[in-house]
Amino acid sequence: MQLLFAGLEPEVGKPAAQPRTRDFADEVAHFQEFGKNTLRQVVAVKGRDGDREVPVFINEFWTARQRQAHSLHEISYRACFKPQLPRFFIERLTKPGDTVYDPFMGRGTTLLEAALLERVPAGCDVNPLSRVLIQPRLRPPRLEEIAQRLKTIDFAADTDCPQDLLVFYHPQTLRAIASLRQTLLRKRADGTCDAIDEWIWMVALNRLTGHSPGFFSVYTLPPNQAVSVKSQRKINETRKQVPPVRDVPALILRKSRQLLSECNEATRRVLESAAAKARLITAHAAQTPEIADSSVSLVVTSPPFLNVVDYATDNWLRCWFCGIDARQVRLTVPHKLSEWSGQMTRVFHELRRVLKPGGHVAFEVGEVRCGKVLLEHAVLDCALAADFEPLLVLINDQKFTKTANCWGVDNMQKGTNTNRIVLLKKRG
Repeated sequence: MQLLFAGLEPEVGKPAAQPRTRDFADEVAHFQEFGKNTLRQVVAVKGRDGDREVPVFINEFWTARQRQAHSLHEISYRACFKPQLPRFFIERLTKPGDTVYDPFMGRGTTLLEAALLERVPAGCDVNPLSRVLIQPRLRPPRLEEIAQRLKTIDFAADTDCPQDLLVFYHPQTLRAIASLRQTLLRKRADGTCDAIDEWIWMVALNRLTGHSPGFFSVYTLPPNQAVSVKSQRKINETRKQVPPVRDVPALILRKSRQLLSECNEATRRVLESAAAKARLITAHAAQTPEIADSSVSLVVTSPPFLNVVDYATDNWLRCWFCGIDARQVRLTVPHKLSEWSGQMTRVFHELRRVLKPGGHVAFEVGEVRCGKVLLEHAVLDCALAADFEPLLVLINDQKFTKTANCWGVDNMQKGTNTNRIVLLKKRG
């Protein structure tokens, strides 16, 4: 199989170097960038043309270090993959101007990375929070614009403050959060919510709860998982803590400064061009008529992993802040492998429709139930049922990252130790 392979990474804002052609499987088979040799295995599958073996390549294919991607990626979302994962495939399987799609876009990692690499981003997620998280980062405002807009907001306005949220916030902080929420919801309703407002909304959403003074809340779990009021009350009692006063606009500006730290004028031009063509959809991944037939060059995605992650429970506070009724968000959280496979097969049929002939899918699944369930095998069956050609399985194997360590989990015990990506091709 002849695929595109990019050489040195182009600097954002400068014309991308023309890729040279190289066999993708041969490249990963001989990959040694991090000093390790690639291990090769095979997995047997039953296709329409009979039994065949699909090669499996195991190595560390991208860095395990934290914060090695663009600063705009630093938005928390449960079970998101590193930006290096989509970059690995985008650079090698597409060229500038191609459309890169993620049907389970989450925080928008694939879309942002595609935009930074001068591809056209497209994404879908049934959770409306996804659009709130990615859209502002495709059109980032300047720090001085954010600071000026914050000065126009009355953070002490007379508004309803849910009293049960006082387990997370000091009364003064809660008043500021509720006032900001009221302002943003009103502007959305009257059609005056602009890119700067959307940015402030996105950053505030990311600062609602966390485990450091950089968040609006008292100490709690990491920002990608809001605990219940009852659970937070227990945390407060155990730690003998009381929610302190937080300066809401100052924290929004501080986080904005971090996110924009690498956003120079060249980056803004690249993102502006990508944003003008971007397609963001709130829908089920198996039903996306908004995306034209044969319009996508590459899909890079990671679906829900059975019932391992409870996105609805994790996001209840974020939904409140955005005026979203979490009960109306019908997330895909299957409990049985057979149910998961049925849903993914329907998704693959839709992906086959939107992909160009010869287009590719990089479908990532992590470890489930301590590695007892190998979802990549189920992915291969689903893909074959939708008439995809399986090319290989790439397993990125590395030590735990910061997210796992913060839970006090040792490597190879719980959580995700590997990224397991099935690479597929649409038959012509």
